[in-house]
This record gives sequence, C-alpha cells and structure tokens, in this order.
Amino acid sequence: MKKNLFILMIAPILLLLAASCSAGSDDNPVNPKSLLSGTVLNPMPKTTSQTPVKEINYLALGDSYTIGQSVCETCRFPEQLKKNLGNLNSDIAYSLKIIAQTGWTTTNLISTINAQNLTPKYDLVTLLIGVNNQYQNIPFFVYENEFPELVNKAIALAKGDKSNVIIVSIPDYAFTPFGQQTSNPAKISTEIDNYNAFAKKYCLEKNIEFISITDITRQGLQNPKLVASDGLHPSELAYSYFVERILPKAVIATQN
Repeated sequence: MKKNLFILMIAPILLLLAASCSAGSDDNPVNPKSLLSGTVLNPMPKTTSQTPVKEINYLALGDSYTIGQSVCETCRFPEQLKKNLGNLNSDIAYSLKIIAQTGWTTTNLISTINAQNLTPKYDLVTLLIGVNNQYQNIPFFVYENEFPELVNKAIALAKGDKSNVIIVSIPDYAFTPFGQQTSNPAKISTEIDNYNAFAKKYCLEKNIEFISITDITRQGLQNPKLVASDGLHPSELAYSYFVERILPKAVIATQN
C-alpha cells in the first residue's frame, strides 16, 4: 500500500522532468558557451559603404614658368597647387594635365591646344603666358589679339565656366642674374608691366580671376633663393609663394 502511494506521489514529478527535457532537445540546441561568451550564433552580415571619391581635373596652360624650367617636376607651381588642394581635402582625387613648354609664345600655345582636341572637362584651368612674346620682341598687338583668344579657350575647356579659370601674371626676369646681364633690365620691367596691365584690365572687364605674382619675382636680386639654378627662372621657393596666392581662388573654383 505504501509502495503504491510512493509511486503516485513521484509520477507527476517524472512527467514534468520528461517535458522539460523534450523542450530543450530541439534541432538547434543552445550552446551554453555562447551564452557565457556573449557570442551571437547567427549574426546578421555586416555591410560596408564607401563614400565615392570626387575627381577634380586641373589643366595648366603656359610656358617655361608653368612647366617649371630648371626645377624638379614636383617643384613647379601646378604640381605644388595640386598637392596643396589635395592636402585640404583627402576625399577628392586631383588630376593634373600640363600644356606648356619653354620658349612658347601665345601663338605656340594656341596651336598646341588646337592640335590636341581636348575634352572640355576641367574643373580648374590656370593660364600664364606672354613672357616669350616680350623676350622675342614680337609686336605687342599679337598679344592683344591672342591673349583674349587663349582666355576664351581656357573658359571653354573649363566646362564653359569662367569662374573655374585663373590667370596668373607674368614674372619679371629682369630681377635675375640673367636679366641683369641684358642691355636694358629696366626696359624688360616696363614691357612686362605693359603685358600684365593689358591682361589684368581684360580680366577685370570680363570678371575673370587675375592673380599677380610679379612682385614676388622682383625680389629675386635681394633674395637669390627665389631664382632657380639657371639664374633665370623661379625656384621651388618662389613657386610656393605663387601657390600661396593662387590657392584660395583655386579652392573656390573647384568648389563650384
């Protein structure tokens, strides 16, 4: 009798234990270690997104002052300008194309641009030209006719947006050892002034950015470090001073 009573008492307990074991033995048992470690067994896949890099295309037009005669490739002012722009915004990729050569006049530059059939894709265009017109004693009216033509070409290449164009004044080589050996350094400076005055007036009338750097080069005699090893062209240091003046306007142009 006592034995039957004992069986009746423990039977419900056995049924409860069996039910709990059945509930914990499904096809995907919980790993106790995962609970202790805080590990998620089936985590959601992570997705990563990268912000697209914007590309800015820069075109530099000119002569020896643009190609950087007698300085290293990264020392010329377009390369320094490109580097400084990149330092300001690492999310932008800057590409640089230079169309320039030592000795080029406005005529030479126009011919080369026409021959290259360029795509008008540039976000920034700089133009520095005219010293060889002066040096080669080409009549001034040629510059008066061809400088506006070059500016219009620069605007067309800058997607038709003149706010993307920067004109840089002509340096004064009279304040170099080479210039001092010429018969009349003062005449060089006067003629350079005439070229720059015409370019500046044209740019002001057309609302085009004009940056004067001529005064920097006129310190070449008192500060020889501003002159390259050839005794004629600007040095890397001089070009860095050019860039200090051009950079703020280039930033605005590339943000348009």
